[in-house]
Amino acid sequence: MSLPAAPPSYAEATAGDKEQGASGSFTYASQPPPMPPPTMPMHPSWAYVHPGPSPGYSNAADMSSPFSDPSSSSSFDDLSGSNWEDKNVRRMFIRKVFCILMVQLMVTFGVVSLFTFCEPVRKFVQYNRVFYLTSYMTFMGTYLMLVCSTNARRRYPTNMILLAIFTLAMSYMAGMLASYHNTKVVMMCVGITALVCLAITLFCFQSRVDFTTCHGLLFSLMMVLMITGLLLFFTAPFGYIPWLHTAYAGFGALVFTLFLAFDMQLLIGNRRYSLNPEEHVFGAICLYMDVVYIFLFFLQLFGSRE
Repeated sequence: MSLPAAPPSYAEATAGDKEQGASGSFTYASQPPPMPPPTMPMHPSWAYVHPGPSPGYSNAADMSSPFSDPSSSSSFDDLSGSNWEDKNVRRMFIRKVFCILMVQLMVTFGVVSLFTFCEPVRKFVQYNRVFYLTSYMTFMGTYLMLVCSTNARRRYPTNMILLAIFTLAMSYMAGMLASYHNTKVVMMCVGITALVCLAITLFCFQSRVDFTTCHGLLFSLMMVLMITGLLLFFTAPFGYIPWLHTAYAGFGALVFTLFLAFDMQLLIGNRRYSLNPEEHVFGAICLYMDVVYIFLFFLQLFGSRE
């Protein structure tokens, strides 16, 4: 068996290069030695992309989102798949808020129907107004706790208990106010409220108008509405003023319709401002109060003087 040949020495290996350099047929400046082909595709210097898919990171093309600030599109915080910009998280958040809202509206509609159609219950709530004051105090207490305390509205089951008490108190107030009106008027206002809410929801999902940047305008309209309400309160002892009450009810319905569009776009999250995905209770409270107040203002607008 023959032995393998010994490797050439350094002098022998470089002899041919020296001869080519002397003859001028080869220069490194004009023809650099070829580089081996890269084993991976080249990427920008700010990002390293692994050849295989990674569950914890997104591609560089997906980093910029229409729901985020364009100036921060190159931030590594946007690479996380579990943030608010993830479509699955947003869909789950919207679904959860709408489920809570539907339960609240069903409870309120049931209480309003009971107070409107059942004559003994209607007379009871009309002659015992102390329960209205109790429900109003309960409503304000639970509302302030849920809005002002982050732990109260995020910790389960405390948030669900407070939300249930809040919904029952609000439903009792809406049912008592509806008991003073005609049954046909109440059902007509329920239908108008449902149509308005459906139209606003479809508008917010399709329109490019951003209501989340109009919080200053909404605050000004709310101040005007509050001042008008105080004016009606102080002029009530002097008699009923039909045109002033009609204007107040129509203006209030318009203001809370705008608030419904504002809160709906905060929930959807496709505008400049959006709700945190953990604030499903807060989102349900905002939408629920908008819908109930729209119904009450329509009831005052189309209801009788009594």
